[in-house]
Amino acid sequence: MAQLRLYNSLTNRKEDFSPIENDHVKVYTCGPTVYNFAHIGNARPPLVSDILVRLLKQLYKEVTYVSNITDIDDKIIATSIEQKVPIAELTKKYENVYNQNLKDLGVAKPDHQPRATDHIQEMIVQIKELVDNGHAYISEGHVLFSVKTFPKYGQLSGRDKDQQLHGSRVEVASYKNDPADFILWKPSTSEQPGWDSPWGFGRPGWHLECSAMSQKTLGVPFDIHSGGQDLIFPHHENELAQSCGAHGEIEDINHYAKYWLHNGMIKFDGDKMSKSLGNIVYINDLLKKYNGEVLRLVLLSTHYRQPLNWSKKSILQSQKMLDKMYRTLYQIDGEVSKEAVSPPKEIIKALCDDLNTPEAIGKLNILFNDFQHAKGKQKNELLSQIMSGASLLGLLNQKPENWLGYQNEMDSKDLKEVEKLIMDRDKYRLEKNYKMSDQIRDELTALGIEIEDSPQGTKWRKT
Repeated sequence: MAQLRLYNSLTNRKEDFSPIENDHVKVYTCGPTVYNFAHIGNARPPLVSDILVRLLKQLYKEVTYVSNITDIDDKIIATSIEQKVPIAELTKKYENVYNQNLKDLGVAKPDHQPRATDHIQEMIVQIKELVDNGHAYISEGHVLFSVKTFPKYGQLSGRDKDQQLHGSRVEVASYKNDPADFILWKPSTSEQPGWDSPWGFGRPGWHLECSAMSQKTLGVPFDIHSGGQDLIFPHHENELAQSCGAHGEIEDINHYAKYWLHNGMIKFDGDKMSKSLGNIVYINDLLKKYNGEVLRLVLLSTHYRQPLNWSKKSILQSQKMLDKMYRTLYQIDGEVSKEAVSPPKEIIKALCDDLNTPEAIGKLNILFNDFQHAKGKQKNELLSQIMSGASLLGLLNQKPENWLGYQNEMDSKDLKEVEKLIMDRDKYRLEKNYKMSDQIRDELTALGIEIEDSPQGTKWRKT
């Protein structure tokens, strides 16, 4: 079995992975705040986790994967007011769209997908623990974490005291003892959602949610915590501090999560996605134009820790690659084998090297090239390796004829016309009347039909 090595953001180095429990690996990934459609950048963390979990299931007997839904947040409240839609209705709508988008990208649903509003009591308990342990204080109806009580604060992000405010979501307020302190609980007005607590009617701070939900679903410590690089500070830094602080583990920062994985951001021509630049691209819109498997391949084509430059060119390259693979599979007589075999060692090895998906895709392409030149038993063996390797990457899940669009549903009259034209063209080709053959090809093109001459005969699809 190959040794899995992962780049741990906590230590800033690639390490051999060793689970806390021998045969049970526990993974947590920060999920979306559901107040709008998810953009393509939101797809990268769950897709990285999807590959990670697929690989872990090859290596270990049991894997538990959790990714949350944030359904209470100031942005959600503001959108609810702006759109005049109840919060529960708003969040449920975008949660459903998000899950469907990920399904279309071939991302398996987590074993558990906890919602923040279902874990308010767990959050209240954790705040009480922090207050009792001297890590939190009450001020003007707020409960805040006292950063100075956690000496190792900043170790995950590598930020010193002067840098710790940069990028924070909160403003420096009068109720803070220190500008770096962050909110655990905040008061709510009668018009805002809230819950009763020892500190009054209010709602949790954003950072607290994941600490409570991960502990409830996985227990602590757990093996792997993942998310986008933009979450390292302040979100993950605060998660780590409050989780360790609640359990009195201020020296052992591995008490919460042993390994931290962070994916790079998606950019457009070198620019980060932002509303001000007007370059936000939503998954929902992309899926109206492109197959989800194409988008998945684009996301896998760059190593997860590197920034990914999103472009139409990269989409078309992935489309072309998948078309070529499916065309190769379409040449096979009969059904493509779905026999359960172990994925090729070279693909496993690539993924065990810090989830090196570009190398794994390269190995899959090599198998395709070998397959096209193989014969007999070797061809069948290579086909099994191709399908099992592609399955590990979440690719080639469709029937080749469906992917290529051959014999798509058409009006019966149009279908008969196409079939007659193809039969006529085949006849002219046999007679070597290439002028008439080319003329019919032009007629088919005008009808939106793409044809392909193969040893098995003329194949066609509606473009």
